[in-house]
Amino acid sequence: MARYESYDHIIQSGDFVTDSQDTRTVAISDAVSQVKVQVNKAFLDSRTRMKTAMSSKAPTTRQLSEYLKHAKGRARTAIRNGQVWEESLKRLRQKATLTNVTDPSLDLTALSWEVGCEVPVPGVTCDNDSPYRTITGECNNRRNPSLGAANRALARWLPAEYEDGLSLPFGWTPGKKRNCFPIPLAREVSNQIAGYLKEDGVLDQNRSLLFMQWGQIVDHDLDFAPDTEMGSSEYSKVQCDKYCLQGGNCFPIMIPPNDPKAETQGKCMPFFRAGFVCPTPPYQSLAREQINALNSFLDASLVYSPEPSLASRLRNLSSPLGLMAVNQEAWDHGLAYPPFDNMKRSPCKFINTTANVPCFLAGQVFSHPFLMSCLSFQIITFRDYLPIVLGVEMQTWIPPYQGYRESVDPRISNVFTFAFRFGHLEVPSTVSRLDENYQPWGAEPELPLHTLFFNTWRIVKDGGLDPLVRGLLTKKSKLMSQDKMMTGELRNKLFQPTHKIHGFDLAAINIQRCRDHGMPGYNSWRGFCNLSQPQTLEELNAVLKNEMLAQKFLDLYGTPDNIDIWIGAVAEPLVERGRVGPLLACLLGKQFQQIRNGDRFWWENPGVFTEKQRDSLQKMSISRLICDTTNITKVPLNPFQANSYPEDFVDCSAIDELDLSPWASVEN
Repeated sequence: MARYESYDHIIQSGDFVTDSQDTRTVAISDAVSQVKVQVNKAFLDSRTRMKTAMSSKAPTTRQLSEYLKHAKGRARTAIRNGQVWEESLKRLRQKATLTNVTDPSLDLTALSWEVGCEVPVPGVTCDNDSPYRTITGECNNRRNPSLGAANRALARWLPAEYEDGLSLPFGWTPGKKRNCFPIPLAREVSNQIAGYLKEDGVLDQNRSLLFMQWGQIVDHDLDFAPDTEMGSSEYSKVQCDKYCLQGGNCFPIMIPPNDPKAETQGKCMPFFRAGFVCPTPPYQSLAREQINALNSFLDASLVYSPEPSLASRLRNLSSPLGLMAVNQEAWDHGLAYPPFDNMKRSPCKFINTTANVPCFLAGQVFSHPFLMSCLSFQIITFRDYLPIVLGVEMQTWIPPYQGYRESVDPRISNVFTFAFRFGHLEVPSTVSRLDENYQPWGAEPELPLHTLFFNTWRIVKDGGLDPLVRGLLTKKSKLMSQDKMMTGELRNKLFQPTHKIHGFDLAAINIQRCRDHGMPGYNSWRGFCNLSQPQTLEELNAVLKNEMLAQKFLDLYGTPDNIDIWIGAVAEPLVERGRVGPLLACLLGKQFQQIRNGDRFWWENPGVFTEKQRDSLQKMSISRLICDTTNITKVPLNPFQANSYPEDFVDCSAIDELDLSPWASVEN
């Protein structure tokens, strides 16, 4: 009995432990021990496999994707525990032939203890008088220090909907229907709804490419759900990668027979399910909950990462000044790059083996160095970016700030991770590089988007960052339109940096990910936002204002109830002066309001900054950031707008600088 004394309080009845309780405890311990062996082997095999792949001369598209989505440190531990918990629960249910997962004969608290569900997020001791954030987001909310912290579950605004009520996504079991209708292939939906052929007439005449880029950076600051691991056997790896056989955490995106990719890529695009965490007491739902490996606050933590070990590697520990580590091997015309990732074989090197330039080391793989010094991250997002996104809906969802409220839940919601993917439809097919006169730079001034994936050599040895930033300032974002949603560069060539390997489909991935996360359907979210819930062709046409598109949706899904939230939401007509439809305006607006109102360190919250400091911060702009962190000397006053050179540009000397004197006057 001594083996279980550390949680006797869980299973005691009066002053003694019953034989049946002791038997159940032993059963739990045995099940967890067996599953841990299996899961630990899977995680070890996965890490070994990735290192081997990155050492090869030409990693595959799937291996590049795995590199981008793999979990590290505490996130990895949390995901591993989640997988052990779920597999142990399944094993115990099978053994006990339980029909009710909340049956009192299975002690879920004891199961969580045995798994070690609290190991990756140990108890936090908060200094409530500290004026500074934590990089993990812990201690922001004094009443609930873990609220909004990294490596917890994404919030659910509506209950999860899985095929089996627990973890299996809709579309998992062949022939199984949803609301009496079959589930369409994600790639088929992408082909029918999101695809288009000609790139003419797709650009947003009012918005710069920097507008799109800022949205991506904000998204990378708020949420990241790494992939989990596959099964432990060698067969399971082969069946997922090569034979497209579904199982474990492998949920391949099947390619329709008439799809051109069927001839070049085979039967499927590999797809691995997102990492998930242990459920939390009081265990009202045992449905799988995906992890957010980042903290939920708009704090530019993507610069260092909320993972302490990585954050430490990104600091200059030899200096007492709190500086970032910088690259000691390459410089951008006197300005610093981030350090290179010192892994033995970097995937960025194989893009150009002659250049031999590794990937940068950063809090997020695709972080942009010129934005890493963003002191006014919150201001720019709420003052400059969101009004363009939400248009006339801005004041409805994000009214003027009224102060911090401890009762507001700032956690990133699961549905937001799909809502914010509207930005995928703003990405054009090419990226331009411009010289100091904003004219085409170099022998290859315009590059197809897919050639820039994992491509650091273009920055380090082919012009630096400035030509790309000038392209962001003068070139236009793509405009989402119902007949031209996603460029083929993302829909057919994602993670295809060379012609030797086949690319993925980002639209199909988004749709498959909706199902992986147990997302309720389109109408459920319309109802959540107090919007109409169309049932017929006429009603759907009234919402979409496009009968042909409405008919395509019904041909694919049978009912609007089943439309995957991402594709349904992005298909809606844009709100007035905005860049999203009514449903996305609701989901994005609600999330950003909660991020702001539930952040104790929000820049406008009294006590965070002095009045003079706030006045100084308000004058900061993206234009000033570019002037301060690049060698660019002429910038537009409104960089999110579509601008022409030279009429819309001014010298950097005309842009307000950040006045640091209000900080110098503060007593230490």
